[in-house]
Amino acid sequence: MALRKIIHDGDPLLRKRSREVKEVTDHIRGLVDDMWETMYDAGGVGLAAPQVGALRRVIVIDVTEPEDEEEDDDAEQTPPEIIKYVLINPEIMEASEETVTAKEGCLSVPGMSGIVVRPARVKVRAFDIDGESFEVEGEGMLAKALLHEIDHLEGVLYTDIAESVEENKPEGADE
Repeated sequence: MALRKIIHDGDPLLRKRSREVKEVTDHIRGLVDDMWETMYDAGGVGLAAPQVGALRRVIVIDVTEPEDEEEDDDAEQTPPEIIKYVLINPEIMEASEETVTAKEGCLSVPGMSGIVVRPARVKVRAFDIDGESFEVEGEGMLAKALLHEIDHLEGVLYTDIAESVEENKPEGADE
């Protein structure tokens, strides 16, 4: 595994449509491993292959809720539900007419965030790291991450569809 450089808006690779993966090879598995490491290092919840300079239809997503920080030795801790996916050649099968308006950011557009309207629920078909077909249905953060990362595979950034985009204020800055 290796950290890869996340490319930023302005790099022409982010505007190109990614190529389909014909076969899950060791090269693709290595790309996925690198993407996990890079995404976690950058503090993201999703990463698409074009963001690390690979024009392949591959995304990784981890929207697992962090564990509660409260430490109560007597209380039984319920581990968080792990919501983590590798999606190869993802394809949107269904998207709800109901929409959600929410703030989004992107590792390829650092220091910025925007208000984006997206379907509230989505159903996606893809292949996993073993080349097996599967479907995932998501709402909330998972739906947003799926749609955001699939957009990357089409050369679309959230800033292209955002109602507004603004610079993030440092924590503690006056409103």
